[in-house]
Amino acid sequence: MIKFHPNTQLLEQHVLGALPASLSVAISAHLELCDDCCDTVAALEQRIGEQTFTDDAGEELTGPQQLLDAQMSAMLSDITADTDVDDFAIQSAKQISVGDRNITLPRALSHVGMSRFVQAGKLARSRLELDEGSIRTSLLYIAPGGTIPEHTHTGFELTLLLDGTFTDEEGEYQPGDFIWLDHKHDHTPYTEQGCLCLAVVNSALHFNKGLSKLLNPIGELIY
Repeated sequence: MIKFHPNTQLLEQHVLGALPASLSVAISAHLELCDDCCDTVAALEQRIGEQTFTDDAGEELTGPQQLLDAQMSAMLSDITADTDVDDFAIQSAKQISVGDRNITLPRALSHVGMSRFVQAGKLARSRLELDEGSIRTSLLYIAPGGTIPEHTHTGFELTLLLDGTFTDEEGEYQPGDFIWLDHKHDHTPYTEQGCLCLAVVNSALHFNKGLSKLLNPIGELIY
């Protein structure tokens, strides 16, 4: 069961189209896995749609605006009544092979280009072509028995678990969990059976304990 979700503010910004593409894609991928957030987004779309078609005073559109709205409704009715329309193809989901797994990705990632996986020990990363300024988006695979030593975040880190499970100090995560962390969080992810995550970050991880400081180049790899 999915226990971690985008907050309402993020979902509202997603509906408004105000998020960077990387975050919007991550939320779209989460929505494919989470019925609860789909219901929330549907309610937000209805509310925002109603607000769009009212004036600043909250009154229904009148006069020329009302005429334009009626014309739009008539046009949409004609379109939906037309049975002579081209079929559209449902986008097929992309599959990847990493480790010993074949994994089907959410359809939100179907048109996103990605690099080959680069491996460092039990960690492998594929960069997605969604970079925007300091924001980096990747697929991260941790092999069975793999861990990322305790670290903090100098920016934000969004992790959407796509396959497998992992644990940290907060508990166990399942596919679909949407985990948002920042500089206030330290954690030590560990996976017994291996996992694949979609990661969106805007700064490198920082290892800050003992010998793990030597692993800060891995933090750059993840970033």
